Amino acid sequence: MVVSDIFRTFVPVNEKVTDISDALQTMADEMRLMRETIASQHSDICQLNRNIDRLNADLRKRDKRIEELETELAKYKTPDKNSGNSSTPPSKESMKDEAIRRTKTLRKPTGRKPGGQKGHEGSTLKMTQTPDETEDVSANYCTKCGSSLEDCERILDYVTQVVSIPDLKPVVKEIRHYVTVCKQCGERIQSHAPRKRGSNAVVYDATVKSLVVYLSVVMFLPYGRIENFFKEVFGLDISQGSFVNWVNEAKKNAAPAIEKIKECIMKSAVVGFDESGLYCNKKLDWTWIAQTVYFTLLFHGSGRSHKELESRFGSSLERMVAVTDRHSAYFTLNFLNHQVCVAHLLRELQYLNELDTEQEWSKKVESLLQEAVHERNENPQAVIDKQPWLIRLDGLLTENLEHMAEQFGQLKKGLIKCRDYIFNFLENPAIPPDNNASERGIRKVKIKMKNSGTFRSDKGADAFLDLLSIVETTKKHNNSPYAAIRALF
Repeated sequence: MVVSDIFRTFVPVNEKVTDISDALQTMADEMRLMRETIASQHSDICQLNRNIDRLNADLRKRDKRIEELETELAKYKTPDKNSGNSSTPPSKESMKDEAIRRTKTLRKPTGRKPGGQKGHEGSTLKMTQTPDETEDVSANYCTKCGSSLEDCERILDYVTQVVSIPDLKPVVKEIRHYVTVCKQCGERIQSHAPRKRGSNAVVYDATVKSLVVYLSVVMFLPYGRIENFFKEVFGLDISQGSFVNWVNEAKKNAAPAIEKIKECIMKSAVVGFDESGLYCNKKLDWTWIAQTVYFTLLFHGSGRSHKELESRFGSSLERMVAVTDRHSAYFTLNFLNHQVCVAHLLRELQYLNELDTEQEWSKKVESLLQEAVHERNENPQAVIDKQPWLIRLDGLLTENLEHMAEQFGQLKKGLIKCRDYIFNFLENPAIPPDNNASERGIRKVKIKMKNSGTFRSDKGADAFLDLLSIVETTKKHNNSPYAAIRALF
């Protein structure tokens, strides 16, 4: 083979090698570009992952906030319990809740201004026929010519009466005690009890003592405010220790009346009962009330079990028709009969109405009870058969409430438990449909504790409850509480 042939053979091979090198270079460039692309995409992916993590964190925060808002919203969806829709006493309400409850009304606005309307017959104070003082008022000079009117005829035009209170100042009466010596035998005779050694020569009479007891028991003022009242109004500096002594003196003198009230209640056919917490001597005790149309007895108990009533009234409970709320202690006592407070049931039904405005069950039960009370009010002396009302109630109690909130089932069970004691007021006109009188009576104790904070001793609590029993009983006989307190001294 000649050289030229060899050269011709080598050249194509060389060209092929050159082509492969170019291809490898191209592939290398492409791989480099791919690596750069992969690196860039990896960076983007990492950034996306960081963004996803941040978004997930934001979502978790938002989920937590949504949960918090839903919890907060549930509070508004579930109505707050107050004295208008539950057994919560008014004394435990905040001022805001009480204001809302008292101003809440179902009446539609009329657009008229408040107060008496045009054409309304107004009322005014009536004049007394026996005024304590009289004063004649007439002109002295003529407004036209200036002449004196001293000797001129006077004609009565009209009469006004002004009511005023005289200056409040104490009257100090000095009593001088003498010893009379008998001329015949020389015996020294005293017309009074001998003065005790060390006793005070200055004392307060029944008017002062009665006013202190009145301010404490009827107006529910603490001793500190009573002390300030006597200083500012009368200029008298009386110690709170004297107040305590006078209240205890009134309690001691009221003991026979308290026993008489208790005796009359034990003989009564229908008696309302209630109980409420009483903070005394740094512990929680209980105030109990037993009341009728004419008598009220409040007393101090260490607990709220049925034993408190058993120990005080004994076998007389078996002759009573008790009007109470649904506190379990009352259902363990052997009363002659029982009437549960319909007002309590209506308040609980009102709560269910507010809890679920779409359902009709609680509204139907509420309407049934309201109709029964209306029937009694329209026929106050009639004996009304309760069976038709029980049949209507039983129909409502058979309804399935499992799809409703648990509060509906709870009230349904409560109604089933006290079913036989709901409509007894229809068959006996002497039985009231509610226990409002007992609640009003025992609420006075709550007002006293709000003003004074607590009772410092059992003796002080017992004194207040005994005297409040006297006051409330006096009111039921349309007599003056102050006159009743005055009679104790």
